[in-house]
Amino acid sequence: MPTVPPEQERPSEREPHQHREVAESFGTDAERYDRSRPRYPQALVDRIVAACPGLDVLDVGCGTGIAARQFAAAGCKVLGVDVDARMAALARQRGLEVEVAAFESWDPAGRKFDAVVSGQAWHWVDPDAGAAKAARALRPGGRLAMFWNAAQLPPELLESFAEVYRRVIPDSLAARQWAVPVLDAYATQCDRTADGIRETGAFGDPEQWRFDWEQPYTRDELLDQLPTTGGHTRLPAAELREVLAGVGAAIDAVGGGFMMRYATVVVAATRGDAA
Repeated sequence: MPTVPPEQERPSEREPHQHREVAESFGTDAERYDRSRPRYPQALVDRIVAACPGLDVLDVGCGTGIAARQFAAAGCKVLGVDVDARMAALARQRGLEVEVAAFESWDPAGRKFDAVVSGQAWHWVDPDAGAAKAARALRPGGRLAMFWNAAQLPPELLESFAEVYRRVIPDSLAARQWAVPVLDAYATQCDRTADGIRETGAFGDPEQWRFDWEQPYTRDELLDQLPTTGGHTRLPAAELREVLAGVGAAIDAVGGGFMMRYATVVVAATRGDAA
C-alpha cells in the first residue's frame, strides 16, 4: 500500500504519535520519498486557501515539501516544520523555508498564520498538544486542515499483497495494514484528530471532507514508493527485498501495472475569534 494508514491503536500499544522511531525514519531516503509519494488533489488546496483570511501557511510535518509546494504554487507564503533534518534539507533545496523541530515543542515566536496544514503527518503529532499549538499559531478565522491520502488497491491485488506480507513479515507494522480496510483505519484517525481539536475549545466544529481520485502505477513506480512508507522504512534489507520481490511478482501477474484509487480524507476547523 503506497500510503500505509496510521497504526490501529490496541489497548496494549502506543498511539501512532508515540512511535517516534518510525516518525523520524522517513529521511532515510528523502530523494526517493519526494520522487515517489503521491501529491494531493488541487481541489483540496483550493478549498483550504479560499477559506483562509490570508496566505500565510504553516505546514506541519512538511517532509520534503510535497504539500508545501502545492500551497506555494497557489500563491501562499509557506513555512514548514519537520522533525527530520534530512527531509527539511531537501525541502530547502526545493526553495522552501523549514524549521527543524517536533511540532509539539516548536516555538512560533509570536508569529501568526492564516492556515496550519498537515499532509500525511498529523498521526505523528500528539493530537491534543498539536491542536493546542495550532490554535496558538493561528490568527482568528484561520484554518486548520489535516489530510491523508488513503490508497485502495484493486481487489485482485489486495489478497496477493496480503499473502506476501503474511509470509515474509507477519508480525510487522507493515503487515497490519491488511488487517483493517484502509478507509476504516483513516476514519479512526480522523475521529481522534477531531477530538483533539474540540478539546482545545478554540475552534468551531471540525468538518470532514473527502476527495476521490485515481492514479496509474507501473510495477517499478510502486516498488519505488513502497520503501518510503512507515511500515517499511525500518525493515531489514533482506526482508524488504523479499517483500518487494513478492509485490512485484503480484503486479506482473496482473499485467505489470494497475490503477490505484485514492480517497484524500480531511479534518478541518476554523479558529475562533479569541486569539
